[in-house]
Amino acid sequence: MKMEERSVAISTETIKLEQLLKLAGITDTGGQAKILIQAGEVLVNGSEERRRGRQLRVGDLVEVKGKVQLRVAAR
Repeated sequence: MKMEERSVAISTETIKLEQLLKLAGITDTGGQAKILIQAGEVLVNGSEERRRGRQLRVGDLVEVKGKVQLRVAAR
């Protein structure tokens, strides 16, 4: 089964990882995003990322393990 890939448009130069997860509808709250990230369930550009404040830029690829890939895009 192929993993879903979606683009998430941002209007700023960067966005925090936890904010991206909320914007994309993966989590409803920052607390849920924190739990997901700290559990090691999130990859950024292929590497596990446990910092919820990680700054993402256009072109970065975020994967919620086995579920969805989010590509940061310009608005």
